[in-house]
Amino acid sequence: MKKFNIRKVLDGLTAASSSSTAAAQPGTPRDNDAIQETVQSDHFQLCKTVRHGFPYQPSSMAFDPVQKILAIGTQTGALRLFGRAGVECYCQHESGAAVIQLQFLINEGALVSALADDSIHLWNLRQKIPAILHSLKFNRERITYCHLPFQSKWLYIGTERGNIHIVNVESFTLSGYVIMWNKAIELSTKTHPGPVVHISDNPMDEGKLLIGFECGVVVLWDLKSKKADYRYNYDEAIHSVAWHHEGKQFVCSHSDGTLTTWNVRAPAKPGQIITPHGKQPKDGKKPEPCKPILKVEYKTTRAGDPFMVLSGGLSYDTVGRRACLTVMHGKSTAVLEMDYAIVDFLTLCETPYPNDFQEPYAVVVLLEKDLVVIDLGQIGYPIFENPYPLTIHESPVTCCEYFADCPDDLIPALYSVGSRQKRQGYSKKEWPISGGNWGQGTQSYPEIIITGHADGSIKFWDASAFMLQVLYKLKTAKVFERARGKEEKPSTDIVEEDPFAIQTLSWCPESRMLCVAGVSAHVIVYRFSKQEITTEDVQLLEVRMQCEFSDVDSPDPGGEQTPTLPTSGAPSSPQETEPPTQPSTGSNSTDGPRDNIPCLQVRSSPLKQSPGYQVELVIQLVWVSGEPPQQITSLAINSSYGLVVFGNSNGLAVVDYLQKTLLLNMGTSELYSPSDHHQRQPRSPRKARQPSGALCDSNDGSNPSEDRCKSPTSGSTSPCNSDEERKQKFIEKGTVYAKDNSFTRSRSSSVTSIERESREAISSFHFCESFPRKTDSLVSPCLLVGTTQGSVMMVAVGLPPAGDQRLQQPVGISSCGTLVRLKGGILTMALLDSTGALLPPSYESWYDPNASDEEKEKSRRRRPASLPSSQEGQDSQFAVVCSEKQAKVVALPSQTRIYKHNITETSFVLRADVVQMAGANCIACFCANGHIMTLSLPSLRPLLDVNYLPLTDMRIARTFCFSNLGQALYLTSPTEIQRITYSQETCDNLQEMLSELFTPVETPEAPNRGFFKGLFGGGAQSLDREDLFGETAAGKASRSLAQHIPGPGSMEGMKGAASGVVGDLARARIALDERGQKLGELEERTAAMMASAESFSKHAHDMMLKYKDKKWYQL
Repeated sequence: MKKFNIRKVLDGLTAASSSSTAAAQPGTPRDNDAIQETVQSDHFQLCKTVRHGFPYQPSSMAFDPVQKILAIGTQTGALRLFGRAGVECYCQHESGAAVIQLQFLINEGALVSALADDSIHLWNLRQKIPAILHSLKFNRERITYCHLPFQSKWLYIGTERGNIHIVNVESFTLSGYVIMWNKAIELSTKTHPGPVVHISDNPMDEGKLLIGFECGVVVLWDLKSKKADYRYNYDEAIHSVAWHHEGKQFVCSHSDGTLTTWNVRAPAKPGQIITPHGKQPKDGKKPEPCKPILKVEYKTTRAGDPFMVLSGGLSYDTVGRRACLTVMHGKSTAVLEMDYAIVDFLTLCETPYPNDFQEPYAVVVLLEKDLVVIDLGQIGYPIFENPYPLTIHESPVTCCEYFADCPDDLIPALYSVGSRQKRQGYSKKEWPISGGNWGQGTQSYPEIIITGHADGSIKFWDASAFMLQVLYKLKTAKVFERARGKEEKPSTDIVEEDPFAIQTLSWCPESRMLCVAGVSAHVIVYRFSKQEITTEDVQLLEVRMQCEFSDVDSPDPGGEQTPTLPTSGAPSSPQETEPPTQPSTGSNSTDGPRDNIPCLQVRSSPLKQSPGYQVELVIQLVWVSGEPPQQITSLAINSSYGLVVFGNSNGLAVVDYLQKTLLLNMGTSELYSPSDHHQRQPRSPRKARQPSGALCDSNDGSNPSEDRCKSPTSGSTSPCNSDEERKQKFIEKGTVYAKDNSFTRSRSSSVTSIERESREAISSFHFCESFPRKTDSLVSPCLLVGTTQGSVMMVAVGLPPAGDQRLQQPVGISSCGTLVRLKGGILTMALLDSTGALLPPSYESWYDPNASDEEKEKSRRRRPASLPSSQEGQDSQFAVVCSEKQAKVVALPSQTRIYKHNITETSFVLRADVVQMAGANCIACFCANGHIMTLSLPSLRPLLDVNYLPLTDMRIARTFCFSNLGQALYLTSPTEIQRITYSQETCDNLQEMLSELFTPVETPEAPNRGFFKGLFGGGAQSLDREDLFGETAAGKASRSLAQHIPGPGSMEGMKGAASGVVGDLARARIALDERGQKLGELEERTAAMMASAESFSKHAHDMMLKYKDKKWYQL
């Protein structure tokens, strides 16, 4: 008879949403009730922390020359701010509309953003998380251009109709002063001049406004007299305008690739017309038209010639040429090729004053997928070394892992080998975007993020203290031969593009062993070494994993084929690298099916291996009777045992990487004991076709009937049954995806849903020291194997004694049958001791494999695993298993299920990890419906359930991962990593940890006008804009033109949002001050009224005396 755990029942009553059940059966230890779970729901809170990487789809840029802060806006309404290395900030406009322009209030700690939905917003940057103070939404006109003069509070807004409105940035109200297009252009003009494409004030006279219209007309408007002083006409459309600092000349860039220079007082014709990239005909004719010059900047220097920087303007005959930035200085013209299209550029200058010599020193170039800063002060214009982590997307990210609280010596070791990989030829000067201050973080533990990429590269990142810096890059493709051309491409590829893409990886931080699985069904084992070596022959092991399904459609007269599998424990010797076309290795003739051929060819020439990760062993799955190998779905490595294990939909293989031998190659169905009632027979007798590609993030998608995938990207380390099945599940849930995150079919269309269901793949592994069988009383090395159909099997590992015997005697492997079964594919497994503490897999401490034998022996110590013995009838371990639907805790060695929790009924879990949190352990889960949940261990009490993401796409599903101490991350866009925390402590300390954007800096002194300029009226002319644009002079603007919306960071918003004791006290103090002030004013007013009454009484009395004795006719 079952007994109920009273403590669990009480917990269940307090958490009504919990669907956990607990049962203790005979043989379950009583003292499992005594495990005190210290972690509570109070320890959890979910919030975003920082976002790293290049801003996805950038659209605009601005720079504060005093604060030295760079702002970038994107097409999705995001705002990214950058200062010195490590100072980053991310905020988002709620509407999600594209940011078309940004303008800093220079040295004021504020930023104005203009959006494509015709709204402008004022951001307060004086707080660590910037907030919107005011918004203004235009109703009748579309915004095309904004201009905010230095040290002015009046913002000029140009519109599509050709009008200019003026906004007070302090109150975000419109002025009644409007410059109408029909007043600006000549009355005789019959056509509309088009949208406003440029606004700027004359550097020497703030009362003169230069307005550029798209059609080619430029107007110099006198703000005081409200009329046009001069009009400049040109036949070609204008893209941008730039002033000379003396205010006597300006330059326009045009759609035909020309630059026109105009003298302010000579509007009849341009002073100069040049076509920087046009071919000059000899007969004096007009040069051939070029592509439009999208932007030009004109910057002067005291000592030499001015700089003219422009983008675009290339000749039309340069087809296929990359985007260029042109720097014209004196007689020299430098054309700088960029890797991507130019979105915008800014010239950085020494002074914020437009009426002084500009002294340009750098150009910031915002590209579609990169940010480049060019040094104008050095010959050849070298670029600055970028300190921001903007290269996450250098090759598309295919998998991601997060390790918090790593060994202390790991980051220095990776940095030392990675520092040798840095490029040379950068500018010697310091990075010019140097504003802000780092946060005062209390988190001091090391954090490492590993990203796997489509080109086969792996990057290690230092993610400590909310920063991100690349430490080391490993190129796995160097191990293989590369096809030089399309005609040489091997016909054995199972993917058309990116054959080296990283599918999944397994890393042991303590031993520094790394194992990666690629999309071409290959596994590479790496060791870490500080010494350079040259490997003559890369060790290769080819594995033949056959399909377990018999093929009823086989043309063979013998009928059904029975696949032959190597027997358990029979090691096979490694095959040395040989050309795969040789008859001894395999057959690839045109008249027969491909057999025993790997998808990639390991390089035959010597491989020079730099300090860092060096190849120990390459394992490749081979074609079997014309069928390509199945892609690897799960992977694990254990340095203590010297084993690597990997699995796919055919089964699993265990490899001894010390002896370079295959220990086990077994079908999934053979893992079940013959008497096992959990065993499932295949539902379809047909042989399943190969899923030839994994998930794709390509924009165009692909033909559903195609066998191949354009750009393979992988599932996480513990994926669902298969990529196709996960796709099917997503479709069944009715989730809608954007085109960018669409799926491409990776299986042949002939695979039916019944057949797909019948393929039981290996989904997860866990090495541990446990009790392989119920009857065992001592722990021994084990391997837990989880499948996509919810089975967890125990495999016993028999290791020879350490030392020479370990390298000579074979390792024994035997399946011990099923431990437990859950709904949905198994995602993660872990082991707890009798007190509820986590039992991590045993590991071997790192030693340098290329060091001397003495040094190896000093450092080479296997971490002793705890060896709890189990008395008769007593359990001393708990196995924790989490699947796509459930979590269960099983007592060992009795294999009794003691806790169970149904995580979700309507959705499924995409990622689950057993993590350390608040001095204890818990399970963290991320569901396909966007929920993030945590469960206590071992009782599986729900502690957190937050609907974090309203919709999820496959990129997030593939890259989401949890780590210890309440940290998690995912790829929020193809170029950006979003980090989040589920720790209450981190949320509470977030303000302290975040970097500070605004720092108090004195504004530089204005340029000296000089004696003669002051005497004769030269120099800059100031203007009292308040007199012109204020309500008293200009009146009120039309209410229907724009709507003012107070932001959450404004006083109105803060009054509604402020809470807590500090806020209450502040409000009380303000109220008291206001009350005292009002009382004082009232007292003064009363005294004045009394004095006035007394005076009136006196005057009345005098009047009475004056006329007292006079007759009415004498008055």
